[in-house]
Amino acid sequence: MVYLLIGQDIAAKEIQLKKIKQEFLPPELQDFNLDTLYAKEIILKDIQERFLSIPVKSAKRIIVIKDAHLLDEESRDFLLAFSKKPHKQLVLVLDFAQYDYKDEFIKGICAHARLLRFKETVNPDTFALNRQIELRKTDSALRLLNQLLKNGEAPERILGGLRYAWEKQDIQSLGARRKLKLLLGADLEIKTGRLRPAFALEKLVVSLCGFA
Repeated sequence: MVYLLIGQDIAAKEIQLKKIKQEFLPPELQDFNLDTLYAKEIILKDIQERFLSIPVKSAKRIIVIKDAHLLDEESRDFLLAFSKKPHKQLVLVLDFAQYDYKDEFIKGICAHARLLRFKETVNPDTFALNRQIELRKTDSALRLLNQLLKNGEAPERILGGLRYAWEKQDIQSLGARRKLKLLLGADLEIKTGRLRPAFALEKLVVSLCGFA
């Protein structure tokens, strides 16, 4: 059994972790059958040693890895392989404070694990903005845009960041060409002074969310 706890709500995650402990281990055996590791302090050998430990007077052991987004590449490969064929006696809990939907490790683990999402803080950058546009979440995209502008991000950098994100996709597709046309239109409105930069960008985001 593998669990993924994703988000920054520490209190809520601790409540869920307590439920997992209660489900698999009686209180008097938790000290003997529970390991809590921190990704930044361990290497693959440390994880493997814990995995080889035998449960004490219990059918299960629980291993919790905190800040799992900091795991090194070797450890990620090992845990991904484990998630595909988990040991019956081992319950693995991976605690991610940060989540990158493009992360191949997380995507691979999710296919074999129980995913539990908690409150997350979205870092305001153009990739996060583009993600909200792709999901057609107009309100979220506009909030992210507003935060980017408040943080002093230049309008031309926001436009450039969106274009860069699209170039990672199929720029020859009809949707990509339509996006690019809207982006160039917004760029022209800003450079000619036809619209204030904030208004031009808001107009662009709303239009993109309409057909993304």
